[in-house]
Amino acid sequence: MDYPTASNSIDSPTTTYRDKADGPTFSHHEHHESNDDRIDEDALQLTSFGQYRAFLKPYFAEFVGTMFLVIFGTGANCQVSLSNNQNVSPASKGTYTSVGFGFAVGIGLGVWISAARSGGHINPAVTIALATFRGFSWSKVPGYIFSQLMGGIIGAALVYADYYHAINVYEGGTGVRTLATAGNFGTFPLAYMTNGAAFFSEFLGTALLVIVVFMATDPGNAIPSAAVPFLLFIVLLGIGLCLGMETGFAVNPARDLGPRILTSIVGYGGAVYSFRNQYWLWGGVLAPILGGLIGGLCYELLFSDGGRFKNAIYLPRSSHTAAGKAAV
Repeated sequence: MDYPTASNSIDSPTTTYRDKADGPTFSHHEHHESNDDRIDEDALQLTSFGQYRAFLKPYFAEFVGTMFLVIFGTGANCQVSLSNNQNVSPASKGTYTSVGFGFAVGIGLGVWISAARSGGHINPAVTIALATFRGFSWSKVPGYIFSQLMGGIIGAALVYADYYHAINVYEGGTGVRTLATAGNFGTFPLAYMTNGAAFFSEFLGTALLVIVVFMATDPGNAIPSAAVPFLLFIVLLGIGLCLGMETGFAVNPARDLGPRILTSIVGYGGAVYSFRNQYWLWGGVLAPILGGLIGGLCYELLFSDGGRFKNAIYLPRSSHTAAGKAAV
């Protein structure tokens, strides 16, 4: 299955159209042209630009996929939150349910866009879990995480630009920036949440997300690749609507840290980092990564029939047993 598996690779440098459905359509005149006038596409070689493009394609896919996740998710946050101010909007435009659907739409579209080129991780916690348990190349992990983080920054920047004037009205002046609107981009746990409770909430949500990712991409489950974005839509919607109130359900270091970096650049300052003794690090980054690892470990140990723990599940048949069966 194409979505985040270790077998994803950069596209072949040559492309062959094997039937009419696979390639471009031709006019009646072109159809009758001599075969000598046609280009043998199997003989084509990549230019230097083509080689760079092929190398960068999976990283760019992760960038765009994460950007889509952040645009729809933080966009929903901004619309729901800012519209509660009557100076911004005469009526509220959405509820918390809207936020859940915004992030669910974001992950569905983000994975749909990027899966064929990169595997559609769009989450450092997923990338690290796949590298740990599913054989995804560790050499690609830094590039994937950097691409995801940049996608989070640029996605948040686009949403910030779109809601710039609404934020000014909500904050009470041009350039006034406080944590009251920073939460539309990064995540900040509610005041009554202890540090341990906030950590556990993010840990649990990411573990559930990665379990579904591993389930959806397990060949033994025979789930069509086209169904994976919809499954992720469902699980992130469920996490948001059922478990997300307390911390804002980051469950993705790039989705939280990327927008947080953007807010620190545009005027929110260091408060977005110093909040709760560097919550951004232990709540927004470490908790999701550890949750993803534990979620992946649980799935591999309890449900997977192959992978890293295959030898712990199955014993090789002894030569004596094999010989006895052959004699029978």
